[in-house]
Amino acid sequence: MERHDLLHEFPQYQEKIHQLKIDDTHFSALFDEYHSVENQVYRINSGEEVVIDEFAHELKTKLLHLKDEIYAYLNR
Repeated sequence: MERHDLLHEFPQYQEKIHQLKIDDTHFSALFDEYHSVENQVYRINSGEEVVIDEFAHELKTKLLHLKDEIYAYLNR
């Protein structure tokens, strides 16, 4: 299973991501939430954690929404 951390998803924004994590508490919270959800999705997809399909779908949807919000934040 492939990981989808933000630094690999948005390599062109690595420096901006780092700076926003330091300077912007809202972005830092989004970053932390994204990585928490991404880790849980990874564990489900790799079979380390078993959940019902509906919950897995909800997590994946949440991950996409967080990614979209972060991408919009990076393009301000």
